[in-house]
Amino acid sequence: MAPVTIPPTEEARNVFRRLGYAIDESGSEFVAERKWRRVRVTPLCADDATEPGAVLAAESTEGPRLRCFVTWMQCTGALREYLQAAKPPYDWAIIGIEEDDNEAFEVVHPETTLAPA
Repeated sequence: MAPVTIPPTEEARNVFRRLGYAIDESGSEFVAERKWRRVRVTPLCADDATEPGAVLAAESTEGPRLRCFVTWMQCTGALREYLQAAKPPYDWAIIGIEEDDNEAFEVVHPETTLAPA
């Protein structure tokens, strides 16, 4: 069982490698690149994912416009709700890592609502 008190940094790197991205190897936060895409990847522990206000308020708006937050699966709902309400100035997705199976993950996208026709 993975400790949810630490961010899934290695798991995040493994997911992006398996998806064919080149990643830089320094620091817990990293940039993943593939073809024209540059994604800033931020691993978050359970506490930071369920109460991300302080962590995300201090972040820079510079860098890639595509963002991916990687956290433990049980924390994805709270993080999604926060990002939906915050409306950050970048496109984002969340990858949830299964605690008991670090090879299993799920991508969570923002909810989109279509305007009535």
